[in-house]
Amino acid sequence: MSIAALALLVLGLAALGFVLGRQRAVASVNGDRRALHSLPGYHGWYVALFTATPAFLLMVLWLILQPMLIAYQVTGMILPEDIADGSSRDLVMTDVRRIAEGMDSFATSGMAEAEIVTLSEDPAALKSALEGAGVALGADINPHVAAAAVTYRQDVAMGRLWMTVVAFALAVAGLFLSARRVGPGLRTRNVVEQYVQVLLISASMVAILTTAGIVFSLVFESVHFFQLYPAKDFFLSLTWTPKFGGGSDLGIWPLLWGTLYVSFIALLVAVPIGLMSAIYLSEYAGPRLRGIAKPALEVLAGIPSIVYGLFALLTVGPFLRDYFAQPLGLGDSSSSVMTAGIVMGVMLIPYVSSLSDDIINAVPQALRDGSYALGATQSETVRQVVLPAALPGIVGAVLMAASRAIGETMIVVLGAGAAAKLDLNPFEAMTTVTVKIVSQLTGDTEFASPETLVAFALGLTLFVFTLCLNIIALFIVRKYREQYE
Repeated sequence: MSIAALALLVLGLAALGFVLGRQRAVASVNGDRRALHSLPGYHGWYVALFTATPAFLLMVLWLILQPMLIAYQVTGMILPEDIADGSSRDLVMTDVRRIAEGMDSFATSGMAEAEIVTLSEDPAALKSALEGAGVALGADINPHVAAAAVTYRQDVAMGRLWMTVVAFALAVAGLFLSARRVGPGLRTRNVVEQYVQVLLISASMVAILTTAGIVFSLVFESVHFFQLYPAKDFFLSLTWTPKFGGGSDLGIWPLLWGTLYVSFIALLVAVPIGLMSAIYLSEYAGPRLRGIAKPALEVLAGIPSIVYGLFALLTVGPFLRDYFAQPLGLGDSSSSVMTAGIVMGVMLIPYVSSLSDDIINAVPQALRDGSYALGATQSETVRQVVLPAALPGIVGAVLMAASRAIGETMIVVLGAGAAAKLDLNPFEAMTTVTVKIVSQLTGDTEFASPETLVAFALGLTLFVFTLCLNIIALFIVRKYREQYE
């Protein structure tokens, strides 16, 4: 039984438990609901929760532990001579999983189980059949790998069967045991409310645990990288020349410079235009014009970044090259920092404008009225009252735009190129940290070489840089807020 079918089955039993719990609660007091400690609905939810929760917890734990246990068992079937040169045991296990998935597709298409077993005994025929089904393998199939794939598939099927049986039995047991406890004195409302409270706490912990998991994975792989490549060369070298197989120079500064350069130009475009448009829409524009201009401006936020990248590649890049770079003798390439920065700035305008507009509108009208009462003009009120009051939110909008610019990839790939170098000329092609993270992780998924693991060190460096940027912005905002108040 599939996971989805099992989940629907458990939910069906929970729904049955809800109805049964309500009916038993009402029947236990002969229809007089006033004699119940909790409403009948709470009794129904009590039975439903004790039916579904243990089964779903078992399914989650089973799905987490089963692949690790099966992989540990099957890995022992792979002998050292089964690992080709330049490969590893993990790559062989990847092939084992792909072969097992291919066999499952054969079974789904109607092939008998005996035919699949016979096919697995002929590695050449098995590989030909898998390639015909579109399964890509990293190496040839030998008898040990084929046998490991058969065992892997059988263990997965057996584990899925046992999970279905145990989860169903647990749900049925929870249904009957909780239904038997339903009675007038059972405080089901307290139990259900405590369950909901735990559920809300768990939901609030998702963001924290996700952040911790991201940081842990980055730190773990970065430590592995620095064990293979000197940290001094990574942080102090001014050259980026990765070469798979050895002899790489993986200095971060060319990438960091390109990231900051492109982001700086993007913010130079986005912040003034976005902030001035927000001031106009919130303080000067009439309701009719605002109703047209604000949605039209926010349409920019819904355009995919790949479209902006194509716009940079086909329109903005050639225009800057023909009318600025070549006449001024600054370059002859349509891919440049200026191209990516301008297009990225256009993309960021709605981030700055929309958020700043909402913050400015949130400034109390009493502050404006007090300024007008003292004889200030509208422009003076905007400059000396409204903007200082809205500054924390505006800084947050700019910071959000900066984070978006630092993390952008597609516009940089198509608009700025992929050349990692230190240069002040804005019409030269450069690249950013995010682009190189993608390029270093493309192709080699083994994570055994410094040229691949450097992507995690780049990600961790970018994370720390953004975190420091947030801390500095918060410090500035709080200091200014204290002076304003």
